[in-house]
Amino acid sequence: MSLFITSLNSGSNGNCYYIGNAEEAILVDAGISCRETERRMKRLGLKMDTVKAIFISHEHTDHISGVPVLAKKYRLPVYITGQTLHHSRMQLEGIVFKPQEPVTIGQLQVTAFVKYHDACDPHSFLVTGNGVTIGVFTDIGRCCDQLVHHFRQCHAAFLEANYDTDMLEKGRYPIFLKNRIRGGHGHLSNQQALDLFRQHKPEGMQVLLLSHLSRDNNDPALALDIFSRHAGNVKVAVASRYEESKVYEIFPGQLVAPPRPAPPKKKPVVVQAALF
Repeated sequence: MSLFITSLNSGSNGNCYYIGNAEEAILVDAGISCRETERRMKRLGLKMDTVKAIFISHEHTDHISGVPVLAKKYRLPVYITGQTLHHSRMQLEGIVFKPQEPVTIGQLQVTAFVKYHDACDPHSFLVTGNGVTIGVFTDIGRCCDQLVHHFRQCHAAFLEANYDTDMLEKGRYPIFLKNRIRGGHGHLSNQQALDLFRQHKPEGMQVLLLSHLSRDNNDPALALDIFSRHAGNVKVAVASRYEESKVYEIFPGQLVAPPRPAPPKKKPVVVQAALF
């Protein structure tokens, strides 16, 4: 028993992630066209009739542009929060999910949790089935306790590594956009994602797909290199913004999360007595 995962596209030009077993699957986001989704799945040997639902992380165009046509053509339920549906302006009847309340799709369970991002009601997802847990962690402004908690449960994960700090700083983006990206409600840098990976990856994690890399402020070879140095037994790959990734089969197995790093010691506060 296992789960299969692939990135159909990952980046500001469109995001779509496939997670499923041999009989049923879900998509997290659908930010590429229906036709392109079909083409990429066909090249991978995946069938659209196995897809049973679409889960939407937030309302930005690169996550929802393919949803209306895809949902209508294949009569797929779209799980989305009420605020996200309202701000997306999509004309469809969504099924509202709530954070921390698992949604059952066949033999899969999908649990959402809130994340930091400059959208109205953004969520990340944990997908479980066949004894396997997969995380979808992209479009995250900063690491938080919830992200750490869920990352430590994953046999495999899609993890954002959006930008290299130096490339962003020296790049052509205007300062307001640079500040949006790195300001805590934008995206994770390579270093922020690497810190999460190094400190909290569980023993037994099998695959890490580096996701949502910036075209202008990152380099896939650079991101892959810095993560590979710390990968150990984890297969690390980059989810492309131009094509589908290979299909990875993820197997059940015991996970052992590392101990949490001790919080930094606070320096004692020295109060000098008043002199008279």
